[in-house]
Amino acid sequence: MKKLKIYLDTSVIGGCFDDEFAQDSRNLLDEIRINQKYGVISEVTLRELTEAPLYVKDYFFPFRKYLEIVPVIEEADILSEEYLKEKIVSKKFKDDTLHIAIATVNKVDILVSWNFKHIVNYNKIIQFNSVNIRNGYPPLQIFSPKEVLNYEN
Repeated sequence: MKKLKIYLDTSVIGGCFDDEFAQDSRNLLDEIRINQKYGVISEVTLRELTEAPLYVKDYFFPFRKYLEIVPVIEEADILSEEYLKEKIVSKKFKDDTLHIAIATVNKVDILVSWNFKHIVNYNKIIQFNSVNIRNGYPPLQIFSPKEVLNYEN
């Protein structure tokens, strides 16, 4: 079976310290660490993490070596602007659109997030994918970490 290429937004890393999301976030990072899944983050994720508490940065630092870090290329920035033009989210949440665009242009299998307001949201997913298709990209699969974990039977 092909190993899933998964883009993690910043909420997954921060989720490691949230009572509701910690176990699933940590389990997903462990699956990446033991090579069950291929993890991708972006420069946006790293920039957002500069504002995180030190304990989050300290926890995350050892995992960087297991993740591909992709840059924000012009193609992703242009696609992000298309999402903003469609008013899927307001310009205040441009980083959310950048995560979607970066995952899309890097052809990941799935983007994972705990952001249920702007990303893991049925109506938003339809809108993002509508823009993707109009611009010649395939639809992007978007789930919470809980939905992509390997569970024992």
